[in-house]
Amino acid sequence: MTARILVVDDEPDLESLITQRFRRQVRAGEFSFRFAADGVAALSMLAEDAAIDMVLTDINMPRMDGLTLLQQIQARADSRATVIISAYGDMSNIRTAMNRGAFDFLTKPIDFDDLAATIAKTLRSLERLRSLQQRQQEAERARSQLARYFSPAVATSLAAAEDPALLAPQRREVTALFTDIAGFTTLAEGLPPAEIAELLNEYLVALTEVVFAQGGTLIKIIGDALHVLFGAPADQPDHAARAVACALALDARAEAVRAAWAARGVALGVTRIGLHSGPALVGSFGGSGFFDYTAYGDTINTASRLEGANKLLGTRICASAAVVAQVPGFLGRPVGRLRLRGRSEPLEAFEPLTETRATAPLAAAYAEAFRLADAADAAAVGAFAALLGQARDDGLISFHLRRLLDGQQGMTVDLG
Repeated sequence: MTARILVVDDEPDLESLITQRFRRQVRAGEFSFRFAADGVAALSMLAEDAAIDMVLTDINMPRMDGLTLLQQIQARADSRATVIISAYGDMSNIRTAMNRGAFDFLTKPIDFDDLAATIAKTLRSLERLRSLQQRQQEAERARSQLARYFSPAVATSLAAAEDPALLAPQRREVTALFTDIAGFTTLAEGLPPAEIAELLNEYLVALTEVVFAQGGTLIKIIGDALHVLFGAPADQPDHAARAVACALALDARAEAVRAAWAARGVALGVTRIGLHSGPALVGSFGGSGFFDYTAYGDTINTASRLEGANKLLGTRICASAAVVAQVPGFLGRPVGRLRLRGRSEPLEAFEPLTETRATAPLAAAYAEAFRLADAADAAAVGAFAALLGQARDDGLISFHLRRLLDGQQGMTVDLG
């Protein structure tokens, strides 16, 4: 690539001397020179030619001297490397020039071998600087893309990493989390587009903040639904505990958003959340031209189906036993053994609870009623009826009472 050099000097013979000295490099396309007689003309050339790489400028010139020109160049967003040419021994001006950002200096009369070496050194430094800037820009583009999926700290770390295997497809133990808003499609059909956009933006920003705060990876946003992963791409030995904490925090944040919009007369549905732990194939798929960090496998499908199971169960959060088994001191209540579509064996599920709910008397009474129902004890109907009298808005209690009144026994639930 041709290096474009602007020489600024009012000596009439300098242009021919430089052209003659560097004629071989000019013919070979290595250098291209432009010439200006003073700083005013130089600034005009710089404004019209963004491809100029470096400036060689004398100090003493009419209309605008070299030090003022240097100051003007450094103030530009696209400042070029500048080499000052000064009379021999004029150290005061040379010091001022270096303080103002000059890359190097030469003394008059010009030694053309010294000039050639200075140009070569300056261009090498420019090349290194531009390479660094390019890498920084590429890292920023990568970080911006990764920020769609990962928390800011993880995105920055991944963007700076030199090992592409970090995001390569691999099988990992993870906890998958899915969310969805009940009845959102119907709600969206009845509201003005601007209001739906405002609601959805507020909701998604709020929930994404929670996900990233817990170190989760945002795999996808589809409409109002989130698909989140814990345990990838970085190792998280506590991925199940993080997922449960995230689910409870998401629930609280979603309920706060619901309350705010209810005050505006908009009945936003509850957010349903499903969690399951197990192996999954995770990584960036789509080749070098398309980045799509995602996850595949039965673990992912099961988490999605547990999210959907909340609709029938009357719960907002449903986590599998595989999740619960990895969470020390798990707080929650049993939901039942669920027969989910696509699975041959029932899956034991639980509803995570906040500490306040888990330690309330109702939780202990529920556990006893569940035990009775699981043992096919006739007393279970009365136990669940009594519970419903204390908590009429508890969807899970209502669900099990209806089952028992319909003659179903045990706590294996067929959800289709």
